This record gives sequence, structure tokens and C-alpha cells, in this order.
Amino acid sequence: MAALKRLLLLAVLVMLAPATSAEQRQVALIAHTEVNTRTLTRDNMRAIFAMRQRTWPDGQAVRVFVLPNNHTVHGRFTKERLAVYPHQLQLAWDRMVFSGTGQAPSRVSSQSEMLERIATTPGALGYLEREYLDDRVQVISME
Repeated sequence: MAALKRLLLLAVLVMLAPATSAEQRQVALIAHTEVNTRTLTRDNMRAIFAMRQRTWPDGQAVRVFVLPNNHTVHGRFTKERLAVYPHQLQLAWDRMVFSGTGQAPSRVSSQSEMLERIATTPGALGYLEREYLDDRVQVISME
């Protein structure tokens, strides 16, 4: 009977382990703690990350930070949250930069740097895997 209980407990733990890991690997939209916006629509997020919308809904300037195009988290964020491919965003940024109508977002090299820049830059917006989150940033939900 004790062996059966141990086997059942082990089976439950094995089933729970991937769920916890998958939750931590989920990419969260994050912002500086002083940003007043708590939720964004997908259209708002797309406009902000495409650098077409330059302010938060309350008028505060948005500072967008992104990981390199070849970073797996950047690819997951753009595909899962924005429903676009990384190269599509890059094309939009290039078009604005080369035409003189806008600028590309600020690039960071790692998730640790992303966390630091979002935490210390007023109006900042970016994304991280949930395992990197701490209380220096806030999570923005998507409608």
C-alpha cells in the first residue's frame, strides 16, 4: 500500500512539473512600475511595438525595448502576443528609420538587461519570460 501511494505521488509530481515549467516559460508583457496602464489590446500592443503609437493611453511617452530578432523569446513574443513574425516588425522599423518618420525600439541583449532597463526607464515597455519577473516591474495584461 505504501509503495502504491509513493507511485501515485510520483505520478502527480511528474504531471505537475511540466505545467510549472511551461508557466515560467510564458512570455509576459512588462512595464515600468509608474505606468498607469494595466491592460492593452492586441491592436494597441502591435501599434506600440511597431512604433506607430508613441504614447501610453494617458499621454505618457512609451519607451519600447526589444530583444534581438534571433532571440527565441523575441520570436515567441511576436508570434504569440502580437501575431506577427519578427521580420515583419523589423521591416516596419526599417521603413520608419530609412524614411525619417520614426525610430526603432531600443535593443537589449538579454532578459536580465531587459528587466533592468524596464525597471529604470520611466514609460518603458518590454517583455520577459515569467521566471525573470520581480517587483521592480509590473505585468501588463492583454485584452
